[in-house]
Amino acid sequence: MDYQTGFFYLFSTVMLFAAYRVITSRNPVHAVLYLMLAFSQAAALWLILKAEFLGLTLVLVYLGAVMVLFLFVVMMLDIKIDDDRWGFWQNFPLAATIGALIAAELIAVLWIGFPNVTTPAAMVGQGAEVSNTKALGRLLFSEYLYPVEVAAVILLVAMVTAIALTLRQRKDSKAIDPGQQVHVRASDRLVVLPMAATQKTMPVQTAAAEEGKA
Repeated sequence: MDYQTGFFYLFSTVMLFAAYRVITSRNPVHAVLYLMLAFSQAAALWLILKAEFLGLTLVLVYLGAVMVLFLFVVMMLDIKIDDDRWGFWQNFPLAATIGALIAAELIAVLWIGFPNVTTPAAMVGQGAEVSNTKALGRLLFSEYLYPVEVAAVILLVAMVTAIALTLRQRKDSKAIDPGQQVHVRASDRLVVLPMAATQKTMPVQTAAAEEGKA
């Protein structure tokens, strides 16, 4: 067994363990963390299978954005799911059947393979070695250049719109405008009042008379 096969079995074992802990963990935060671990191992398997684009996309999109969002949402909502686990065993037969069907389909695909799919070397020419990422990059930025640019502009507009919708002025905020701080003068902040250095004490009789009148 070579090192590539060893890494394949290692990543597969960790991914299966993480997937099992996703559905058995009682803490939702732990479940999300185990799901992130499963996605990372799946990305490593994609890299071993020479599908670099899929592996990097899985890391950037799911681990970098979606799963982090799920983690923050779960932590902020503080979900209590102890009372919702009563329906787990009721739905377990259907879930097990669907899982077994998907596993059988995957095994059949891996066992039979894709006999009609041509390799990149056969498409380019005999003896030519073409990377998947390089071939996909050439395709995206040559034939599908305008759709890629349109998608980038749409994503940029969506990001700016999300920031604009969530950026609101709070009335109870104590934020200070730096422009106003720069133009502030000392006379606007400090007022000097003329006061005598010392005051004369009142005589004792006068003070007692005033207290009697009061």
